[in-house]
Parts: sequence; C-alpha cells; structure tokens
Amino acid sequence: MSETDVDNSTADTTVDDQEQNHEQEETEAEGGRDNLLVREGDIAADYLERLLDIVDYDGDIDLDVENDRAVVAIVGSDLQALVGSRGETLDALQELTRLAVQQQTGVRSRLMLDVSGHRAARRTQLQALASETAERVTTTGEPSRLGPMNPFERKVVHDVIAGIEGVRSESEGEEPHRRVVVLADR
Repeated sequence: MSETDVDNSTADTTVDDQEQNHEQEETEAEGGRDNLLVREGDIAADYLERLLDIVDYDGDIDLDVENDRAVVAIVGSDLQALVGSRGETLDALQELTRLAVQQQTGVRSRLMLDVSGHRAARRTQLQALASETAERVTTTGEPSRLGPMNPFERKVVHDVIAGIEGVRSESEGEEPHRRVVVLADR
C-alpha cells in the first residue's frame, strides 16, 4: 500500500463518517421535532381538558401529528358553542391554546384545533368552492373574489387552486376581511 492509498482511504473514511454523522443529526432533529409536536399536543390536551371542566362541557381529546404540526380535536356532542358563528370561537380557542403551549415550550406553536369535525367539514366545503370557482374563472377568464376567510380557510383554497392548471390565486385585503382572489393564469 502506498502513501497515496493510505491518504485516500483516510479521506474516504472521514467523508463517510461525516455523512453518517449528518444523517444521524437529521434523524435526531426530526425525532426532536416529532417529540416537540407530541409535547405540544399533550400540553394542549391538558389545557383544553381544564377548560372543558371549567365550562362543564363533555368532550374527548384526540391527538395526532400531521404535516409537521400537532393536531388536537375535541370530540363530543353539544360543542357548537366552542365553534361559534363562522368558527370565530374555535379560532380564538385555537389561539389561546397555542399561547398556552408557547408559554410552556418557549416555541411558537402551529397547532391546529378542531371541534366536532368543524374544520374537516369546512375543508371539504372549501375544496368544492375552490374547484367550482376555478372552473368558472377558466371558462369566463374573469377573476373571482371569494368572501373573507381566516388563514386556515385561505390556505385550503390556495392549495386546491395550486393544483389546477390555468388558474392561480392571491390573497388581498387586511384581517379580518382578507380574501382569496382566483385569476386566470396568463
């Protein structure tokens, strides 16, 4: 074995070790992120259980992790008051829950809260609305302005529109009157 062979094999070993260490760090970071999301869900569940006790509502808490965010659902009957008109109470409750999580973790939470399937049903409605609007805009070539929506609702519409050829979407306006505009792609 020559001196060059020894130097190359040492370099190869060092590169392999660096790649392995990098892969291990990525796995640990993902595991740490997953652990944080599970912790966020647990903190949120404790907070919401105390809230349900205070307002004397019966509901079960379901926890999950989807798309790099903790998802917490309160499931039960007679929980419409926690959703409110057009979901405003649910949005406020979600924000309070996120703040409770942030207070304990020190990290801004992207936690998603649902009550009795309200957000899931709303997602389905918005997907249909986005598809119908895209079809109309494609046919007429005229832009279509949808009604004011919260950030969750706008994201659902933008995601659907992004998957349809020939149209694009933008948001316009200021909260709480921010809306999606669907336009023909030119």
